[in-house]
Amino acid sequence: MIPAAILLTFACWAFTFGMAWGNFWVKIGLSVIIICLYSLIWQKPRVRFSVKSVSAGMLSAVVLYGLFFLGNWMAPYIVPGAGAQVGGIYDLGTGTDRILIFLLLCFITGPGEEIFWRGFLQEKLMQRFGDLKGFALGTLIYGGVHLFSMNFILIAAALVAGAFWGGLYLWRRDLGLVIVSHSLWSAFIFAVFPMH
Repeated sequence: MIPAAILLTFACWAFTFGMAWGNFWVKIGLSVIIICLYSLIWQKPRVRFSVKSVSAGMLSAVVLYGLFFLGNWMAPYIVPGAGAQVGGIYDLGTGTDRILIFLLLCFITGPGEEIFWRGFLQEKLMQRFGDLKGFALGTLIYGGVHLFSMNFILIAAALVAGAFWGGLYLWRRDLGLVIVSHSLWSAFIFAVFPMH
């Protein structure tokens, strides 16, 4: 179950980043639907949206946006060509209406990724290897599928964001919290207040 899930994610992300044709945001949305459906075959997620989880999710999205704002400011001093790599991330969605990007990220990609990555894969890895090792493995795999982007900044960003949401899930075991956090953060950083 776990090896097949990992192979499926690598295949989906290879399709999303490796195929030049098609709309990137639609391809990532389809890939997320596929991995989310796979996880739902094996496990029904326990998602609760309490006032506390929604509030914490919103706050954590703001904190992560702030971390990325600082990272974006510091990156050119650390990584040569960082600005071009960040631009390359945003160029993936060139020509796509921001409202469509917002809706896809907020209502499909963000929730679907968290149901799969934290609610299914990280949960299964923590059950098998223990909480810390499962969290670390889940984060590495999440970053690893982004290798297909061939963009160092995007891979690093995926590792940071994956560790952030994985850490929240490890700490609270609240899937609603990480769904809100991921959905709002990604929708705002790509569609509302982009950093490039």
